[in-house]
This record gives sequence, C-alpha cells and structure tokens, in this order.
Amino acid sequence: MPEQSNDYRVVVFGAAGVGKSSLVLRFVRGTFRETYIPTIEDTYRQVISCDKSICTLQITDTTGSHQFPAMQRLSISKGHAFILVYSVTSRQSMEDLHPIFEQICQIKGDIQKIPIMLVGNKSDETQRELDASEGQALASKWKCSFMETSAKMNYNVQELFQELLNLEKRRTVSLQVDGKKSKQQKKKDKLQGKCSVM
Repeated sequence: MPEQSNDYRVVVFGAAGVGKSSLVLRFVRGTFRETYIPTIEDTYRQVISCDKSICTLQITDTTGSHQFPAMQRLSISKGHAFILVYSVTSRQSMEDLHPIFEQICQIKGDIQKIPIMLVGNKSDETQRELDASEGQALASKWKCSFMETSAKMNYNVQELFQELLNLEKRRTVSLQVDGKKSKQQKKKDKLQGKCSVM
C-alpha cells in the first residue's frame, strides 16, 4: 500500500503483555478482550483532523518481543509520535522501555518537537509495583508527557490519544473532524502546518 503523505503515524511500544493492543483496540474499536494474544505488528487507521483538513491517524501496534529489531527501527524512523507503555503491575516493563526510548533519540535526533507519551497502563489493578509518581519522575527525566490508563475500564484512553496529538507542534492535529474547506483554504492552512485527533 503506498504511503499517504497526509497520514499521521503513531507508534505504540512496550513489553509483551502491558496492554498495547488493548489500548489501541479500546481507542479504535471501543472493545476490550480478556485473553492475551501476542502481536507481531498491526496497524489501525482512524480519520482525524489535521491542519483543519482530514487525514488518517495510523496507529502501529508493535510486538512486545525483541525478535524484530529491524521492524522496530523502521517503525521509529517512520513514526511522527510515540506511546511508550508499561504496566503499573511490572517494574520490569518500565525498565524495558529505556532501550526503546534511547533508540527513538538515536534515530530521531532532537526529540523536543516529537510527541512522546509515557503510559502506565492497568491502573485498575490493585497489585501495583509502580506508583504514578514513579512514572511522572521518568517522564520528567525524558522530558515527555505522562498518563496512567486502564484499557479494561476505558480510563484515559481517548484522553491519551488527544493529549498525544495536542503535543504535536509542527501542525494542528485533533480527534475532531471539522467541516471540509476550500482547496485554497486547505493550501493556506497547510503552509501554516499544524495537526489533531478526530
């Protein structure tokens, strides 16, 4: 499938079993499944508003295993924004994000303008190994945004994707799809360059 220039590509990273697919499926389809099915790589698309015209939010749900380093590098190089997911029930899952974050820095260079969300999923679980303050501390260190979510309870899922788009400063992206604009207006808006989620 040819790459669409008006796609806005979000890549979701994290260890196996932290709930990456559950977050994406809850956002895109509004569903949650109790059973765990390992992912190699799936891509989901949703229409969003981008620079006041319509574009496609393309969400890449990556594998939690480290068996596919070339796929990981490609996902980073093509990605516009990143969601780094750990489970609040697993300290190791947070540790597993460090090499991924380092690779994003290495491939993308200056990450100050790149939207990155650190996400503590499974916030509904009582058997926590990590407090929200620990996620916040890591996000401060990495200079990225932080949020706790629960795909199961549908807590902060829509907000996560909207906040990620709000971080995009190169263009205006929103989850809300606005009305169509004239070609001249679209061109004018495009020159200003901004993005959002619909």
